[in-house]
Amino acid sequence: MKKKILFCATVDYHIRLFHLPFIQWLKSQGWEVHVAAAGNSKLPYVDQQYHLPIHRFPLRKENILAYQLLESIIESNSYDIVDCHTPVGGMIARLAAKNRRKAGLKVMYTAHGFHFCKGAPFINWLMYYPIEKLMANYTDLLITINQEDYQLARQKKFKAADITHIHGVGVDTDQFFLVSKEQKNNLREKHRFPEDAFLLFYAAEFNRNKNQAFLIKVLALLKETLPNAILVLAGDGKELSHCRQIAYKMDVNHMVRFLGYQNNMNVLLQMSDIVVASSKREGLPVNIMEAMSCGLPIVAFPNRGHRELVLDGVNGWLECTEKGMAERIVQLAENPPLRFNLGKNGRKIIIEKYSQNQVLAEKRRVYQSIVNEMEERMEWTAH
Repeated sequence: MKKKILFCATVDYHIRLFHLPFIQWLKSQGWEVHVAAAGNSKLPYVDQQYHLPIHRFPLRKENILAYQLLESIIESNSYDIVDCHTPVGGMIARLAAKNRRKAGLKVMYTAHGFHFCKGAPFINWLMYYPIEKLMANYTDLLITINQEDYQLARQKKFKAADITHIHGVGVDTDQFFLVSKEQKNNLREKHRFPEDAFLLFYAAEFNRNKNQAFLIKVLALLKETLPNAILVLAGDGKELSHCRQIAYKMDVNHMVRFLGYQNNMNVLLQMSDIVVASSKREGLPVNIMEAMSCGLPIVAFPNRGHRELVLDGVNGWLECTEKGMAERIVQLAENPPLRFNLGKNGRKIIIEKYSQNQVLAEKRRVYQSIVNEMEERMEWTAH
């Protein structure tokens, strides 16, 4: 009999961004794949999609309807596995699936960075920690993508049947790769960036957590020492207009390029010199892994996800002050061989641990252990 799996998340573009390679592999293995999430974009390799009226804030009334609908979907389909993601999507899916677990349904939840962590606001601990602690009771396998979350789940005695760690969602190293100086210059010419500019790149939604204002203040410290620096910011969001105002106020608006939402990250990375990152909280940031895969050194604000990926003096540095980050940027601008060596080390780290092939192999092993357990239970029941 064909095995069936339901992927659940708050929004369908989460599935599109992070899980299609694995879904494609599942299809090649004969699985029937369903997806339940907010949104109506058509996902490839998926047999059935359900739109759920999920809201990303846990206490919104829309989530009651989403729970009722998802419970009905799970009850009417004989799923073998429910694989859920995102805090609210994971909460609703685990509640909706709890009764079917008694009949053998396996529930997996991947924490793409707990909202509570060292340095997180108290409100995050107050709201999200009790939810995740409780939901672990309805989880057969809790997957974390960084070591800090893994240790936290163990130390706080989350009662999932099993807790494991994998190295993120994987980076396509054939798409994100280092280019030659000539290719870099050609890309800059095509996108109207000066050949002699020193490009600092950051891709993220404009919100308070991503903290782009910090980078603009760093740039203000570079006006005299590195006048050819250009901060390239890709993304959109509610803090964008505020960041524009800061750039004008600090007289660096001529040194910042606000690109808006972009879907050509590999090209933007390949024409850049370094990547900077200012977010206060990350799980295991894909933007940093993609930059490392392109052979770029990283200068980032220290947080849980950045600490996992950026090793001081190996593939970049972690700096918590504007002055410290500015000094590292100047150091890299003045030393091209250092940039190359740090970037080469970063690419090596990605290939060895975080490439799409490596992560897919890890996930296949995780799934196989779940399938083996299901088959053993069926054999035991049959006897």
